[in-house]
Amino acid sequence: MIRAYKFLLRPTVRQAQALAEMLQDHCSLYNGALQERRDAWRHVSRTSVGYGMQSAQLKEIRAFDPERQGRWSFSSQQATLRRLDRAFAAFFRRVRSGDTPGYPRFRGVNRFDTVDFPKDGDGCRWDSTAHEAVTRVRLQGVGHVKVNQHRPVLGRVKTVSVKRECRRWFVVLTAEQPQPLPTTGSVVGIDLGIANFLADSGGAFVPNPRHGRRAAVKLQAAQQALSRFPRCKAKDRTANHQRAVDKVALLHGRVRRRRLDHAHKTALDLVRRHDVIAHEDLKIRNMSTAPAPKSDPDRAGAFLLNGAAAKSGLNRSIADAGWGVFLRILHAKAESAGREVIAVDPRNTSRTCPHCGHTAKENRPSQETFHCVACGHTAHADTVAATNVLRAGLVRRHANTA
Repeated sequence: MIRAYKFLLRPTVRQAQALAEMLQDHCSLYNGALQERRDAWRHVSRTSVGYGMQSAQLKEIRAFDPERQGRWSFSSQQATLRRLDRAFAAFFRRVRSGDTPGYPRFRGVNRFDTVDFPKDGDGCRWDSTAHEAVTRVRLQGVGHVKVNQHRPVLGRVKTVSVKRECRRWFVVLTAEQPQPLPTTGSVVGIDLGIANFLADSGGAFVPNPRHGRRAAVKLQAAQQALSRFPRCKAKDRTANHQRAVDKVALLHGRVRRRRLDHAHKTALDLVRRHDVIAHEDLKIRNMSTAPAPKSDPDRAGAFLLNGAAAKSGLNRSIADAGWGVFLRILHAKAESAGREVIAVDPRNTSRTCPHCGHTAKENRPSQETFHCVACGHTAHADTVAATNVLRAGLVRRHANTA
């Protein structure tokens, strides 16, 4: 099993400058390789340039520009070219499937934030000063950078990545994990919501932290301050403009990290306590789609009320809850721990009585209350939905094993 670890870096001023230069040079390599592919295809010969041809040119590029491209790890530069190759592979896959293609774009310096090292010991070394009490990671061209290691790394480190978030630097490790968790014999169904982030079939609830709503006032003030400056490229910004940009990025990054922390802790608790976890197969993108406008037949160019204002508030709450992020983390943790996660159809899960099986809209008179009109069973609506999700998940599990 492979698990990722993310730690905060504590670089010196010179090391931070070197890290920024490393990102800039890898961004330049990425854009140059993209331009070469575009020019080759636009030529009358319709030449196709792949990863192999561009990787073979790295030796000449490094020799021609030793002060920039020659400073950094050869393997990390190959990883950057593979990143571009994966972008083109995804583009052609979308073209073949009939989806929106999304041709790979050039990356600005502020939008290229990660450098990958495919192998520990090749251009990088995790825990490079093992004889000291402070953990450090060695990066070619940068040096030994101090790491704020807040938890131990289990297993053998395979890859190392350096990532920039706003003005902070992080190192991301992937390591091979030992054996998965022991079995518990417990199964659970979960129902995701807005009032409560999560309700399980056992009657427990996880409250919704609403990190975005808590930071809304500060974000609004920071974005209003940023809106006073004209839009321009990063190199043309004044010092005050750049501080306003950094303030908005800092607040968004803080909300994102808090949301991720909550999702990781909630998913880890479920994975540790249950062998089988069933959840609703939510189509989050469809749920957060804005309602279509309704034209007024009596007035040309006028529109009827379609509930867009109320739907926008619901969409913000859905985005703030972060269901998609949580489900991705849950699936990843369950796979690494040897657990089973089952997605089931969410239709009528909160309208079906778990006692008699009667399904009706009237069974749910309010957001939180469930009262079966056939047998009189009363419970919390989210608990009922989680129970039905668990039953559907177990039925699907037995059908797959049969």
